[in-house]
Amino acid sequence: MANFSKSNVPQFSVEVYQNEFLPEGGREVNGIITVTSTGGGTTGGVPLPGRAAGAAVVIMVDCSGSMDYPPTKMRNARDATAAAVDTLRDGTSFAVVAGTHVAKEVYPGNGRLAVADPRTRAEAREALRRLSAGGGTAIGTWLRLADRLLGAADVDIRHGILLTDGRNEHESPEDLRAALDACAGRFTCDARGVGTDWEVKEVTGIASALLGTADIVADPAGLAADFTRMMENAMGKEVADVALRLWTPVGVEIQFVKQVAPTVADLTARRTEAGPRAGDYPTGSWGDESRDYHVCVRVPEAGIGQEMLAARVSLILPDPSGGAPQTLSQGLVRAVWTDDMVASTSINPQVAHYTGQAELAQVIQQGLDARKSGDFDGATAKLGRAVQLASASGNEDTAKLLSKVVDVVDAATGTVRLKAKVAEADEMTLETRSTKTVRVKK
Repeated sequence: MANFSKSNVPQFSVEVYQNEFLPEGGREVNGIITVTSTGGGTTGGVPLPGRAAGAAVVIMVDCSGSMDYPPTKMRNARDATAAAVDTLRDGTSFAVVAGTHVAKEVYPGNGRLAVADPRTRAEAREALRRLSAGGGTAIGTWLRLADRLLGAADVDIRHGILLTDGRNEHESPEDLRAALDACAGRFTCDARGVGTDWEVKEVTGIASALLGTADIVADPAGLAADFTRMMENAMGKEVADVALRLWTPVGVEIQFVKQVAPTVADLTARRTEAGPRAGDYPTGSWGDESRDYHVCVRVPEAGIGQEMLAARVSLILPDPSGGAPQTLSQGLVRAVWTDDMVASTSINPQVAHYTGQAELAQVIQQGLDARKSGDFDGATAKLGRAVQLASASGNEDTAKLLSKVVDVVDAATGTVRLKAKVAEADEMTLETRSTKTVRVKK
């Protein structure tokens, strides 16, 4: 474990868990990288050298016509947004956007951001009272307006909160994808679906592209509590744009790089080159927290007794003024070839656990897709495997969600029966939360 800590620098540590021993001819090396940031919000509120203090947040509220069915939904959304505004720290820049088939500024307007204090919070609450439902849904336009507003702020942390109750019917999937591509790396965004008439893959896709969280609020009455929690989490972020840099020697091929806790997110395709044999993978904003990443590489063959550095993992903080980036911490992934069969065939517990958690997320998605397409045998097999994995890994939350979709006959063997009737909210909750993992007990 390496840890670099100086005054005014966020305190990050990297720990590598792996079985470095390979049999003769073995080429695949796996490592679980635990990244932890500590220190009272990592900097204790002290801005990093050359960085603007503070944060900017834009809240995007769905105001399409469907938000009036039932009428309590729009009222709950107004109340939730007001609760989120009340949770803003003094000095935080913010704006509220109403989203329909176009995006409109609700507060403060004129392409500006307000600065949170008692007066601006009261003004924002007053403006929210005038929100009404009507029109279509074009989420890409909401994101592009949020990007313009956030881009004007001289701050380190830029964050969006997006609420929708329906499908993105008034722009093409390509338009939404183009908007997400344009916004990726510029701000992070949490996305929420309220009710059950929205598309899970749309909402989770937004959160994934913008390195935020996704969830369902099936009952609109739960929105205010959820928005308050989301804003509290956003206010805890102190460091933005941290990258996981992977350097590999000549001849080493990267198989994948995934975040595996607190949720599964494949970062492999999001690599940006960072010099000879090095690439950066985005991790978004950090507060006081710990996350796990799974790195898998393929090394050249070597003889018994040889060893090599398979990869070097560094946490990198870019310099906003274009100077040299700062290395916050680093760890090493090694490969050692041995003829000790016990050493080379044992699977590291962390690697085994997270391989299972990634499979769990995958088989839930496959099982639900099979169920929707009428392939009930395939759905039973996949969701049975999901029950087995959730039980074996102690993922009790996912096990409870699965039990609302299948009747569990034997969790240990994954023997299940599909339920004849499943509430839509239960199926959507399982799909939305399928990537949530439990930490391995170290």
